[in-house]
Amino acid sequence: MFSKSRVTEPPRNPEAEAPVRADMTKPAGGDMSVPAAPRQKAPASILSSDLTITGNVKTTGDIQVEGVVEGDIRAHLLTVGESATIRGEIVADDVVVNGRIVGRVRGLKVRLTSTARVEGDIVHKTIAIESGAHFEGSVQRQDDPLATGTTKKLAPPSSSDSQA
Repeated sequence: MFSKSRVTEPPRNPEAEAPVRADMTKPAGGDMSVPAAPRQKAPASILSSDLTITGNVKTTGDIQVEGVVEGDIRAHLLTVGESATIRGEIVADDVVVNGRIVGRVRGLKVRLTSTARVEGDIVHKTIAIESGAHFEGSVQRQDDPLATGTTKKLAPPSSSDSQA
């Protein structure tokens, strides 16, 4: 029936009180109500189980392999599916192995799940090997396993050093 309002307070404007977010951009029309589309990470590229690739694969993104790759793979995140087989060197920030790899693996984080089968050396910063994983090779920890010169090899003696 009766409502009491304060005479000394100005009327409320809900738009003026709305917080301004950092992800809102000002369009050409000046309307601040349209938020900018957030930059989303691209989904992983999937190499399906019926696919066989002969050759090297290189990306800055993520790859999920379910088929066969005969060649080297370089990626940000590599997920090897249970039905996958890779014959070649793998270099990635993160490597999750559920399937089979024949070759060297270099990664910051390497994880061998219980279904993994790896035949080759692993150079890593951190590694996790689940119970049931099959691994034949050596494991070496390095602070930067992605560096190109990961293994130290003795240089052959130069011809001036050898005596006849």
